[in-house]
Amino acid sequence: MTVYSNNSIEGLTSLMQEGGVYAPLLLLRTYHKLGLTDTELLLLLQLMAFKQAEGVEFPTPEQLANRMGKTAQEIGQLLRRLMREGLLTIDGEEDPVTGLQSERYNWSGWFDQAAELHLSEQRSSIAQDSKVPQQPSSEPPPINLFSLFEQEFGRPLSPFELDRISSWLDEDGYSDELVRFALKEAVFSGKLYIRYIDRILLEWSRNRVTNVEEARSHTQRYRNGKS
Repeated sequence: MTVYSNNSIEGLTSLMQEGGVYAPLLLLRTYHKLGLTDTELLLLLQLMAFKQAEGVEFPTPEQLANRMGKTAQEIGQLLRRLMREGLLTIDGEEDPVTGLQSERYNWSGWFDQAAELHLSEQRSSIAQDSKVPQQPSSEPPPINLFSLFEQEFGRPLSPFELDRISSWLDEDGYSDELVRFALKEAVFSGKLYIRYIDRILLEWSRNRVTNVEEARSHTQRYRNGKS
């Protein structure tokens, strides 16, 4: 057992007080409602720490992985997901003197979404307190795609599953709505597997199905043919 002297404790305490990260309390109050996981929140806070405490505006996945006990691949998947949800972007800048290009992470999208959520909740609270009759509201915005998959699967998604869903959108060009409908078909069939959903999307692609209405018609014809 290591015994620390008073001087050592004072030194460690002083070290911890040398730098910090400023994160508005609103971000911590709303991150779960925005669909962020605890790991994603920590990743965003680490990006803030690199910038605010160390002046590093574009840390590498390896640097972030070392801080968080993850692999660089896992960090890359998390970053892509945050960017897909509009919470994080990468800004480029050119030095007017040297002409050198630089990049930095920008989390203003996270700030904007948290502010919009907070204002929406405030308006709802004021409306309820004043008991003003409300106009029938439209359907709530759909849950984000990755959270929807986790909800239907009943568990967190694996790194492979996260990467495959991202590739459907970014590489294969399937629309968000079409992927949601493919998930719905998998739920209907009782086959909640990423590879099964992949086969559904591939079948639609082969038959030039590009939207939900076409997918619904194609599926109906398929079912009628089997009956």
